Amino acid sequence: MTDVLSAAEAAESLRGLLPGRLFLPGDDGYDAARTPWNTAAVLAPAAVAVPESVADVQAVVRAAADAHLRLAPMSTGHAGMLLSSVDLASTVLVRLTSLTGVSVDERACVARVLGGTVWDDVVAAAHPHGLTGLHGSAGGIAVAGFALNGGLSFYGRKHGLCANSVRAVELVTADGGLRRVDAEHDPDLFWALRGGGGNFGIVTAIEVELVPYSDVVAGMMLWDRSRAVDVMRAWRDLTVDAPESVTTSLRVMSFPPLPDLPPFLAGRDVIVVDGAFLESDERASALLAPLRALQPEIDTVRRIPTSELPLMHMDPPRPSPAVSGHCVLGELSDDTIDAYLDQVGPGTRSGLLSAELRQLGGAFARRSDDGGAVSSIDGAYALYAVAIAPTPEAVAHGRASASSLVQALEPWSLLHSRVPTFIDDAVDAADVYGDACDRLASVAARVDPQATFQAGHSIR
Repeated sequence: MTDVLSAAEAAESLRGLLPGRLFLPGDDGYDAARTPWNTAAVLAPAAVAVPESVADVQAVVRAAADAHLRLAPMSTGHAGMLLSSVDLASTVLVRLTSLTGVSVDERACVARVLGGTVWDDVVAAAHPHGLTGLHGSAGGIAVAGFALNGGLSFYGRKHGLCANSVRAVELVTADGGLRRVDAEHDPDLFWALRGGGGNFGIVTAIEVELVPYSDVVAGMMLWDRSRAVDVMRAWRDLTVDAPESVTTSLRVMSFPPLPDLPPFLAGRDVIVVDGAFLESDERASALLAPLRALQPEIDTVRRIPTSELPLMHMDPPRPSPAVSGHCVLGELSDDTIDAYLDQVGPGTRSGLLSAELRQLGGAFARRSDDGGAVSSIDGAYALYAVAIAPTPEAVAHGRASASSLVQALEPWSLLHSRVPTFIDDAVDAADVYGDACDRLASVAARVDPQATFQAGHSIR
């Protein structure tokens, strides 16, 4: 009780720091400010600060240090469930949603992005220049959190993890100073940030390399779940032989009968294949022929502007409550498919909204010589299982459903391989960072000796 009381008193000393943009428990606005995108995550920080400028961030860091409080950066909060596993009773949550903006250097093919900016804004700014970024499956995810924790893109089997596209990071460190870090300026910290994310400071800007695509063959195919065996085997065969220009995913999805869902989804169990093909129309059609031979109910795969790609995956457009499970598979044999479908195939009631397999390999698996702490992901497929969890009972049931699928696939899972952005539960650092753990801890001890910053994936 003494520790809680002292933390509350310390937080009270911050009152007035950012008028109208710093909230303590009990204040109007506190609950809204502390709630992440994943509304199933419950965060209870000592205070929430919403800076609008770099100077605001510096003021918060210095004031928190004077009050002996820790700091946890958060942008959109898509990884809120992971952060909810951290004790925030003596922590100021620094929410960066008001620190946004993007500028594009067309000649250098680089975008400079402020700390809370989401991918939709980058894609929109880059598209008129015939460029786009290595964004994820949803455009509403913040660039910094995604990129600095690896980042899987539908361009990634050709271009690698998004972390490898980072060219510079600007961050406020524990002393309140602003630093620009890149390959020439503190290369050790630059290495650590690209994978170690929020363990080293509060990122106020990031520069990412863009790729030269204004359009792409992309879209989705949908079948009833009763076709799951045939579809899954055909997709597996495509992924085994596909060139690195192809990055796809497969999902078994179960939708509740909600009126705001389109009729082709409401109350249905379906199997969906989607992805992007950095190929000619003719070559893409040839690659897709075995799937099209299975006569999908819906087939939207066509050449589209790259600005439309973030809509393809049908991720929720609004904050929602969810829990998930994750592992990485080394193969997708017939036995693996059978084990997967035993959990989510025809006739099952798994409790999962989506059981996704994301195609890895290609450039995802190649370590970059000048990459960061997470520059590649071993394995052939990443599983990401999601359950909607609006109540505590649904949270427990969803966790159990996701865990059941992960356990069923354990014989084909890689023990020490994970996609950091797919992890919602605290795991051993070795499962995230492998043999980079000691070096990350060493950099953190130098840059932040008092362990001021808290991140979901802790490195010490």
